[in-house]
Amino acid sequence: MSLPIRPPKWTSHRRLLEHHIADLHHCSSPSHLKQIHAQTFRSNLHQDPFIAPKLISAYSLTRLIPHALNVFDQIPHPNTLLFNTLIRALTHNALHEKAFLVFFRMQKDGVLADNFTYPFLLKACGGQFGLRKVEMIHAHVVKLGFLEDIFVPNSLIDSYSKAGSLGIASAKRLFDEMPRRDVVSWNSMIAGFVRAGELSEARKLFEEMTERDTVSWNTMLDGHSKAGEMDKAFELFQRMSERNVVSWSTMVWGYCKVGEMDMARMLFDKMPLKNLVPWTIIIAGYAEKGLAKEASCLLDQMEETGLKPDEATVISILAACAESGLLGLGMRIHSYIENSKLGFKIEVCNALIDMYAKCGNLDKAWSVFEGMRERDLVSWNSMVQGLANHGYGERALELFDKMVAEGIKPDSVTFVGVLCACTHVGLVEEARRYFTSMRKDYGIVPEIEHYGCMIDILGRGGLLGEAFDLAKTMPLEPNAIIWGTLLSACRVHNNVNLAEEAVDQLINLEPSDAGNYAILSNIYAAAGRWDGVAKTRVQMKHIQKPAGSSWIELDDSLHEFTVGDRSHPHSSRIFKMINRLGRHLKQVGYVPKVF
Repeated sequence: MSLPIRPPKWTSHRRLLEHHIADLHHCSSPSHLKQIHAQTFRSNLHQDPFIAPKLISAYSLTRLIPHALNVFDQIPHPNTLLFNTLIRALTHNALHEKAFLVFFRMQKDGVLADNFTYPFLLKACGGQFGLRKVEMIHAHVVKLGFLEDIFVPNSLIDSYSKAGSLGIASAKRLFDEMPRRDVVSWNSMIAGFVRAGELSEARKLFEEMTERDTVSWNTMLDGHSKAGEMDKAFELFQRMSERNVVSWSTMVWGYCKVGEMDMARMLFDKMPLKNLVPWTIIIAGYAEKGLAKEASCLLDQMEETGLKPDEATVISILAACAESGLLGLGMRIHSYIENSKLGFKIEVCNALIDMYAKCGNLDKAWSVFEGMRERDLVSWNSMVQGLANHGYGERALELFDKMVAEGIKPDSVTFVGVLCACTHVGLVEEARRYFTSMRKDYGIVPEIEHYGCMIDILGRGGLLGEAFDLAKTMPLEPNAIIWGTLLSACRVHNNVNLAEEAVDQLINLEPSDAGNYAILSNIYAAAGRWDGVAKTRVQMKHIQKPAGSSWIELDDSLHEFTVGDRSHPHSSRIFKMINRLGRHLKQVGYVPKVF
């Protein structure tokens, strides 16, 4: 009697490990992932060409890049797949410079790039400052003959178009030279024109694409139908609808972006098929413009069609509410989140904290923050910045200390919030200590926002000479915001000479801004320099100052008020109340400064 043949124990263990690794894209637990990694070491499988890329991808999804690099470093002779996987992981985590360093090592090691390498690398070339890198990659692609793979030129078009007006000409030239285009090519080009603000060109291309696309797809659809191949016809119809949604959505987004909501709505209403993406775009567009009723009405209509807001939808709408200050709509979205499973997602909670903080409801922001099961750096940053911006400087700094004590490493955004907190409570020495700590303790190079905060702190504290010295010696060129901050400090402390210096700098940067002259005029008046007032007033005559405005949300509507504007239906009642408040202020001793 023969015994059944069983596989060796190590073989079954390997199969079990491979089963776990195959499902790693579902793994959201860093501790579970580390356990699987440890098992690969025990089984001597950490150099397996199948397992290593999976581990790198999994660590990328959980933001554990040092562990991903460790996996890569364990491979003595990495192949193209492994290099590509690491480049993709680094770009996914916004480590763009490191992605290029890996690419340069790939070349140095003599490992050949393929048609996947360059699209992954192009993801690290965002913005106009990446244009030279895009051009370098384009040269590589042409030299190696990868333009024949439509995936590569499509990625190039997308990267060129993301460089704005500087790259749109190169994108269009590449698009025109392509012997074969697919819907991604068209959509990338349309999106590029939208980003560059060339909506007329985008609309022209959109109409050309829609006409061509409809004719070609209808021909294929008709062919399958006549042949009785209804399964293929239905599949083609679904693909055609999906392709159209992207193009239409891009155009709706473009008009929302430039504030042309009537055109955006017209295109949205004409869409042959709508999924969550265009609904999200149009609702967020209305919310960002402060049109709460329109946004709420569309949200109702979307739910009536059977579509439910997903994570991307609620985050987009909350971001728009934060931008415009629509607290009412933001609270409605919060109610929906609480009745769904979205409230457990860190990104959603972060968007809620940001919305409540920017709308001025710190209690609600704190409640969301305190109720989070897990927090990431964005959670802490949003709360620190929210507290700092609303005058709770001490609480913001206490929260920062707690964050560091819990092992969360701050970044440059954190220190903007910390320095703002010091500004609002006048902690000059503490600000100096934090500013030094940035580079010394955390290796963070101060950016212009950090210098701006320090200059603001010094200026508010009356240390105008030190503030001006810092502006002149900082390694970055001071912008209009920094010189404007210095000018405001000069107004507070009535320093005419330094104010004149700040205005000279501002005139070079913003020659058409009359507000700078107005501040200088007030400084002259406060110092009794009426000759300076007269001279400044003459200069202001040649510049048209835009009327100041403010707004307030009431009953889900945003009411905007402009200087001297009486178009509001209740303007007479509003001005009566303003006059009454003015009389009350005079009775308690307030005397307005009129220059």
